[in-house]
Amino acid sequence: MKQSIVYIALVVKDYDEAIDFYVNKLQFDLLEDSAQPEQGKRWVVIAPPNSHGVALLLAKATKPEQAAVVGNQAGGRVFLFLNTDDFWRDYARMQTLGVKFVREPQQQDYGTVAVFEDLYGNRWDLLQLNPEHPMANR
Repeated sequence: MKQSIVYIALVVKDYDEAIDFYVNKLQFDLLEDSAQPEQGKRWVVIAPPNSHGVALLLAKATKPEQAAVVGNQAGGRVFLFLNTDDFWRDYARMQTLGVKFVREPQQQDYGTVAVFEDLYGNRWDLLQLNPEHPMANR
């Protein structure tokens, strides 16, 4: 049997402001942006450049219970983990573009890591895993 997680839904306030942040500040690729008129929404998919595997589906909040989780999808914990091949390059670029880091870079047993927030306050790890880490080359 072969299975994989294809999308993770990220609840956002507005499609266009979310696309702007992820594409222009994090340099993600916009993989799809198509109207779903019968449902009154858009199908918006983004992913880090040159990544293979899971992509983010930007899902606009349309109900009060959805709006309540925008920016807090993991209850204040780190929600998503962005691995890079050059931590310091990406950290410097993201700082220059105004991405808010809430935890400064640290060297850990598994690699180099810093915590940043997206435009709504969801916490992310920017990390560069050590080459021997089991997830480093996936």
